[in-house]
Amino acid sequence: MQIKLHPLAEVFGYPVNNQSAKAISARKNQLCPYNNNVPNCTKDKAKNPLGVCSVFHAGAPAITCPVRFREDWLITSDAASFFFDEGVSWSSLTEVRLTDGYGKSAGNIDVVLVAYDANEKIIDFGALEVQAVYISGNVREPFEHFMAAPAKRQEMDWRAQPNYPRPDYLSSSRKRLAPQLMFKGGIMNEWGKKSAVALSKAFFDTLPTLERVAKKDAAVAWFVYDLVLNEALQKYELTKVDEVFTQFNEALLKITTTKAGPLSQFMDQLQNKLDERLVTAPHNKLIDKPF
Repeated sequence: MQIKLHPLAEVFGYPVNNQSAKAISARKNQLCPYNNNVPNCTKDKAKNPLGVCSVFHAGAPAITCPVRFREDWLITSDAASFFFDEGVSWSSLTEVRLTDGYGKSAGNIDVVLVAYDANEKIIDFGALEVQAVYISGNVREPFEHFMAAPAKRQEMDWRAQPNYPRPDYLSSSRKRLAPQLMFKGGIMNEWGKKSAVALSKAFFDTLPTLERVAKKDAAVAWFVYDLVLNEALQKYELTKVDEVFTQFNEALLKITTTKAGPLSQFMDQLQNKLDERLVTAPHNKLIDKPF
């Protein structure tokens, strides 16, 4: 069951063509079934939330909301298996503020996993960052159009509309993933603590090939997930499809290094600009009595 014409894959936790009682209730009450801080969706606006969990791209759903990764808290179980030894007691804390050595904010860590002893004293921790994908185009317009009549518009064709929403993986990696890894991940690495990143397969596939190391030698774990449709439930389920273990500095260098284009192309661009400068007379204006 794939919807190829509709731009939205999931709204308030359910596929747009799911007309079950639970799906209808979630849309009516603007609910988030994925462990948001409150029962309701709060994305974009608290009173009029943008309840889009994922959009369709190339026939598959792309996760656009970071809370969507919290389904059954699989991401924390996977991260804990990387951070801590088996059998260690642990818990998770969300949105933990991090400051640098100058007392300046380095942002909030999405999830901090803490291990504790029999006296409930913290003995170790690790940082988990969740990377959804940015959207180019307008996603609120098709969302509000669908929500005005969900049963009638579950198969609406939005392709002819301007600003059709699409995942922007390049901006997501340059404007969010790279800075997160550089600043927050850098602090964790300096402290000798491990980091983990949860992201979708489609997003991970756009990144440069990362050099893998053994789990025991890694400083960063990349947990790669996909949304797999459960036909019986008419619902997508978050499923881990890969895990990649890397060193910190090598991964950071790969993510932040841009592949150079042809030198000749840039030289041609410079030559064209120089030619324009030389053939165009400068627009100089004389100043009467400058002194």
